[in-house]
Amino acid sequence: MNIIIVGCGKVGYTLVEQLGGENHDITVIDEIEDKVHSITDELDAMGIIGNGVSYQTLLQAGIKKAHLLIAVTGSDEQNLLCCAVAKRAGNCRTIARVRNPIYYREIEFLRKELGITMIINPEMTSANEISRIFQFPSAVKIDTFSKGRIELLHFRVTKKCLLNNYELIHIRTTLKCNVLVCMVNRNDEVIIPRGGDFVFHEGDMVAIIAVPTEANAFFRKIGIGSIPVHTAMIVGGGTIGYYLARRLLSVGIATKIIEQDPDRCEHLSEMLPKATVICGNGTDQKLLLEEGLDKVDGFAALTGLDEENILLSLFAKKNSQAKVVTKINRINFSGVIDDLNLDSITYPRLLTADTIIKYARSLNNASLDSNVENLYKLEEGKAEALEFSIKEESVVTNTPLVDLRIKKNILVCCITRGNQVIIPGGQDELHVGDSVVVVLTNERLHNIRDILEA
Repeated sequence: MNIIIVGCGKVGYTLVEQLGGENHDITVIDEIEDKVHSITDELDAMGIIGNGVSYQTLLQAGIKKAHLLIAVTGSDEQNLLCCAVAKRAGNCRTIARVRNPIYYREIEFLRKELGITMIINPEMTSANEISRIFQFPSAVKIDTFSKGRIELLHFRVTKKCLLNNYELIHIRTTLKCNVLVCMVNRNDEVIIPRGGDFVFHEGDMVAIIAVPTEANAFFRKIGIGSIPVHTAMIVGGGTIGYYLARRLLSVGIATKIIEQDPDRCEHLSEMLPKATVICGNGTDQKLLLEEGLDKVDGFAALTGLDEENILLSLFAKKNSQAKVVTKINRINFSGVIDDLNLDSITYPRLLTADTIIKYARSLNNASLDSNVENLYKLEEGKAEALEFSIKEESVVTNTPLVDLRIKKNILVCCITRGNQVIIPGGQDELHVGDSVVVVLTNERLHNIRDILEA
């Protein structure tokens, strides 16, 4: 596809980096010359120096032939206007990043009136992710399929966890748990376990797929706590902190926000009357302890500095039993961050890019007669989870899975048939109308038929 990206900041760079590997023709636009060059010098993209709202600039970037325009500048208003102009100039699909809470209740109105295909709010997306983790603290990360009925949960095997030195087969035979282990990350190697004799080790990052109730039972049996958070402390009262606090309060979680800007504290108190807002320096260890850090169930470090968030999270882990979530914007040092053994990390920039890439892939798949409905990049892109909709009979339907020659790096993880969720065994079959989730490594699939050996 021909894709135009307006805005060459962190998200713009990440989008070019990831979309560029999928054979798209990409043009970037930014008013700052150095930002444009930083992308075009390192990545496969054309660059235009100019204002993305300008009709002439868009013409120069090839808007007449563009399939998709993505506006991710630092200004919500500029992103909205850019999409509106692009829609009329080239009649392409458009995506705008809009972050200001003032537009929260107007998103659908803006989308329809301006003809924008999708409006993304990265701060709200991050807040929703943290909220899900707080409600399911056993997991490090949670992805959802089939409109939330199925969850892909990531967790780490600890020394005291029952799974340490445990064979895979015993999850079904001994624990009697209806979950499927679909991926294990061990020392940066992604493994899709196929045999029952696979043995888990301490430090493994494991991904299971299950319905929420079954996942709860599984975590209880392996000795990982799964009691939802009832009290939470947020350090950093920015946009993510606001969205998270509002969401937590809506489900009855007592929430305390620590923010050092007095004006922002007053604003938060007015917008979130049920929250406890403390005006103070969140890096003050004495303040954190005085405000009950050692007694809270959940802790989120959401300041504007990655280093500050990391140190806050390490302090919280040392001085409490809380589920800890850390916000990180830069991903350049992911290997070092992994060694710190933080609980859960949210990357707003990656969440935005993943959402857009998922849409771009679905748009591209439509032109390729694909039946991919949903996509998640896992383990920093080393694996993918795809959701297929089976619309017609083919070589993969009406045959037991055990009799299909499925590629070694692919695992069929879940089948949704109507309101029934099936964690498949060898005798289960795929039928027309099913929604099917598969996990894979080192492969690109466009159609469910591609899971089979040639």
